[in-house]
Amino acid sequence: MDELEGLYRSRFDIFTRVAATVTGDSERARDAVQEAFATALRKRRSFRGEGPLEAWVWRIVLNAARMDVRRSISAIGEDEPAANGHPERDAELRMALARLPERQRTAVFLRYYADLDYAAIGEALGIRTGTVAATLNAAHAALRSRLEEART
Repeated sequence: MDELEGLYRSRFDIFTRVAATVTGDSERARDAVQEAFATALRKRRSFRGEGPLEAWVWRIVLNAARMDVRRSISAIGEDEPAANGHPERDAELRMALARLPERQRTAVFLRYYADLDYAAIGEALGIRTGTVAATLNAAHAALRSRLEEART
């Protein structure tokens, strides 16, 4: 089995879950992931092997999801049911995540939704591992602050 096909089959749900956090819609996320893999297939000869194939695909998936958002601005998950039974807290968290700068928001999604390690996140975002740590630290601090503000 081709490595790209194997990645598609084994990680499609994770790619889609992260794309959904970017697009705000699971159907649009599936479309973005499928579009991303079609792009990866068309451009597979441009993959130079300087990093993991998965990191290269993550960049393509994130770009496809961002392009979808640019084409059609939508709210992040407003109509989705609460995952933990606390709709108020879930809405606060979604709003706080949406207010993060794009790189922080993407790093959070890759870490907690895709379960990528710092090295893989760095590869996907084109930044150093230390920058990933600093980006996540800043995101955590901003989220903590915004969630505390919302509760007061």
